[in-house]
Amino acid sequence: MNKGLLLLLFPLLSFWPREEPSAWIRINQLGYTPAAVKVAVWCRKEAKQVISKFTLVDAVTQKPVYTGNAGKDFGAYGPFAQTFRLDFSTFKKPGRYFLQTTDARSPEFEIGNDVYKGAADFCLRYMRQQRTGFNPYLKDSCHTHDGYVLYGEKAGIKDSTHIDVVGGWHDASDYLQYSATSANATWHLLAAYRDFPQVFTDEKQSNGLDGKNGRADVLDEAKWGLDWLLKMHPRDDWMFNQIGDDRDHINMRMPTQDTQYGKGMERPVYFVSGEPQQRGKFMNATTGTTSTAAKFSSAFALGSILFDPVESAYSNLLSEKAMTAYVFASRKTGFTQTASVKSPYIYAEENWVDDLELANASMYQLMKLPGKKVDENSYGKKAFESSRLEPVTTWLGKDTARHYQWYPFINPGHYEIAKQIKGFRIEKRGLKK
Repeated sequence: MNKGLLLLLFPLLSFWPREEPSAWIRINQLGYTPAAVKVAVWCRKEAKQVISKFTLVDAVTQKPVYTGNAGKDFGAYGPFAQTFRLDFSTFKKPGRYFLQTTDARSPEFEIGNDVYKGAADFCLRYMRQQRTGFNPYLKDSCHTHDGYVLYGEKAGIKDSTHIDVVGGWHDASDYLQYSATSANATWHLLAAYRDFPQVFTDEKQSNGLDGKNGRADVLDEAKWGLDWLLKMHPRDDWMFNQIGDDRDHINMRMPTQDTQYGKGMERPVYFVSGEPQQRGKFMNATTGTTSTAAKFSSAFALGSILFDPVESAYSNLLSEKAMTAYVFASRKTGFTQTASVKSPYIYAEENWVDDLELANASMYQLMKLPGKKVDENSYGKKAFESSRLEPVTTWLGKDTARHYQWYPFINPGHYEIAKQIKGFRIEKRGLKK
């Protein structure tokens, strides 16, 4: 055949309709450790057949190394009419493999002791991508003019007063910033390092760009969150709940070109007033200050503990802020929801006991640092008292929930009490030492 004709045919062949797969095998894309339970899922959109066997194939030699029984048909799941669990847990030899049935082949995967190595640091990529102020992903700065205060009159802040709250993270694929979610994320970053320091590495500078700085990247990211929370709680009687509102969602734009709120490059900064807030036709159902302020207190307390050995001045600042945030949490017992303007889109959190429990447990631990007085009858006892108010996470047993109704949907306060407050035990008639 003429070579010129072949060259003309190649582009046409690339668009030749291909037969869609009839079945798929879903795997753990990170891989499996040799001793772990190893299960994949075979699925098919149409229930046409029943599979009985599957084969594990060495990806290097292309030779079968294990054959297993597919087991029972688990029936429909999601878009699939038929599903089977393919269990190959008994196979433990490290290597690179894929699974195969008569009508499907899985992607290749690893079996090895280090398949999860780097996974913890990989998750930090998303946090760095969401940074405001300087964004290492864009290598540019954004939202550098935030912002102007709303609802701060009772604290002596004139409406639309400018305040520097640049920093923190965008919420998730939009540019909103929330104290509740950021404080929760910061606490989890800190707790992850505290409990599993060996899984984190140092490959980034504090600004998120490449280069080691002598500190684990997870602590760099946590400090980015702490620094922003400090700006959101600049005085004992000042605390802010969010930057921006649902007007963010009107259109798509680059973060450096965010002029969405009619005041140049500034965005609104909502004060934690403990009262319902309304900027448009929608009113939220805020009842108090506890849920947001207690999250601040927990993050500051744990941050103070972890930075105490390396940055004492910073640790002392966080310790002071943990206490003032704790006091702010008690200004008006209840929960703080976010505010909206054009839609009923809010973070409708309705519980606060879990946040107070974690704050008490965190403050108890903070008071155990050298030079501080452990007040067992205060923070320790209050931690247990608040734990009794929510012995079971509120959403358990429910089949639906409003947006963020029981955020953060777990209660690490229970874990912190069990892990850290070892001198106490609960009895039916009360707390005894």
